[in-house]
Amino acid sequence: MIVREAVTPAPKWFLPVVVAALIWNLLGCAAYLADVTLSAEDVAKMSAAQQALYASRPSWAISATAVAVWAGALGCVALWLRKRWAMWALVASLAGIIAQDVHLFALSEAGSQAEMTTFMLQGLVFVVGVGLVVLARKASAQGWIS
Repeated sequence: MIVREAVTPAPKWFLPVVVAALIWNLLGCAAYLADVTLSAEDVAKMSAAQQALYASRPSWAISATAVAVWAGALGCVALWLRKRWAMWALVASLAGIIAQDVHLFALSEAGSQAEMTTFMLQGLVFVVGVGLVVLARKASAQGWIS
């Protein structure tokens, strides 16, 4: 016999926040797919500096981005379905964000050449990632997910 924990009703703001976070992560998935499916013609249209940065990305950094966006989307779906494993998917997503940021800002030349908008956007991505882990943890502790 399987015993399931009772799920406490979530507050009214929970579902809209989860839907907004899912849309955010799906936009990240679309951006990732657009990036990894660039044709040789598309790359040729980039400046020489952009081409060099694009070509110099290690596969682990590209993989970290994939984990960040796909695990983030999966975690948001799990929150929507009120599943406890959402937290682990969102932790994996945050780990992907951190790995991608380590490459971008610490290990590549892009960090020294990055514009303020890059720092702000990646900062926002990081804050959202942390926020989603905190939300999943709170949802689990409050019994909103099981």
